[in-house]
Amino acid sequence: MIEVIALTVEDAKIIEEYGGDRIELVSALSEGGLTPSYGLIEAVVKAVDIPVNVMIRPHSNSFNYTFKEITLMKRDIEIARELGANGVVLGVLNDLNMINTDYLEKLLSNCDGLDVTFHKAIEHTKDIIKSAKLLNKFPQITTILTSGGIKKVHENLKTINKIIKEAENIDILVGGGLNFENIEQIKYNVNTSSFHFGTALRYDKSMNKAVSPKLMKKIVQSLH
Repeated sequence: MIEVIALTVEDAKIIEEYGGDRIELVSALSEGGLTPSYGLIEAVVKAVDIPVNVMIRPHSNSFNYTFKEITLMKRDIEIARELGANGVVLGVLNDLNMINTDYLEKLLSNCDGLDVTFHKAIEHTKDIIKSAKLLNKFPQITTILTSGGIKKVHENLKTINKIIKEAENIDILVGGGLNFENIEQIKYNVNTSSFHFGTALRYDKSMNKAVSPKLMKKIVQSLH
């Protein structure tokens, strides 16, 4: 499964046309991805037939949110579902850099009928393996997006495989630094077939430029 970040309707169309399996729709890629506008969500969902998963992240200050921000995120989840999104992408930590299970439960209570990806906030926890295991307690979570830690993704292959083992029925989506230089090594050394791409598939590897059809085609051929 190849998931690719989209910032625009045009990105989404290219991702679908050239073989992407799923879209992660975000705004402000330079900030690590924030919640896109409702208008953009609606337009992208209408423009493509492949699944669209929407980032639910109100700011880039941290992954620690106030109660008011959790309420806002819950509403964003509701609207994403109403607009036809396949799923949402979220993550929430506490002051101790552990998964905030209370707030996570509040968010998941609004996720009926949606796929849920717990994003790379997991890499900011004290123990990524224990955090992955903890997420098994939340059946709504279908995917964990991770590069295995704060090091470069190709240096975290053993950790990624440990996460895959501990996460049991959760799909591990490897992403964060995937590119044409490391994808072959990663593909043959991790026990997953789900990969997430961002800037590597954009013109000039720029956060501000569009997805490249040529690079999309190249990565799809490489992975299939």
